[in-house]
Amino acid sequence: MPLTIDVISDVVCPWCYIGKRRLEAALAAYARENPEAGPPAIHWRAFELNPDLPAEGVDRQVHYRAKFGDDHEATLGRVQSGGRDAGIAFAFDRITRQPNTRLAHALIAAAPAPAVQEELVEGLFRAFFVDGVDLTQARNLETVALRAGLEGGAIRAVLSEGAGLDRVAAEEEAAREIGVDGVPVFIFNHRYVVTGSQPVEVLLDAMRHAASEEGDA
Repeated sequence: MPLTIDVISDVVCPWCYIGKRRLEAALAAYARENPEAGPPAIHWRAFELNPDLPAEGVDRQVHYRAKFGDDHEATLGRVQSGGRDAGIAFAFDRITRQPNTRLAHALIAAAPAPAVQEELVEGLFRAFFVDGVDLTQARNLETVALRAGLEGGAIRAVLSEGAGLDRVAAEEEAAREIGVDGVPVFIFNHRYVVTGSQPVEVLLDAMRHAASEEGDA
């Protein structure tokens, strides 16, 4: 049976973006070790780091100072270093607004297939962290979603009618019930959990462990 990997994350979490790159590297290594295994089924689950932000977002500098204190630039420097190691060119200076991510998560939940969901998650990360796109603007969310392959009607249902927000709330409640209070979190085969943006080898070991347990079941 192929592995199932649930990734709990937020699209404005830089360590989640780094974690995505590390997961990709671990998946490539796992595929080399197990050429007969099918590709894991990956599901991206919602978690809002800042659920109380208004729909119009807040000034990025004000938000970072409030969240990280006077040493927020040093914190961002550590993130940028981790990003360079993962091949991500974080451009925090391009970000003007810190968005509420509820609609972004609803779009991810609306993806009709894992490949589209993967493209959308990647597109949102890149738009925010590399291109400095303002994700408080519905037109920008629509552009990213269309490029990822999400159908226009599904996008409009989310952005105009709030479709999928109940699913976002359910995913966040499920995450809280298992003790999630920060992201990323990786869950392998619904029971083996890795928290934080761990090194590639840690994620690869988790895959091996989950696959071994599945084989022994």
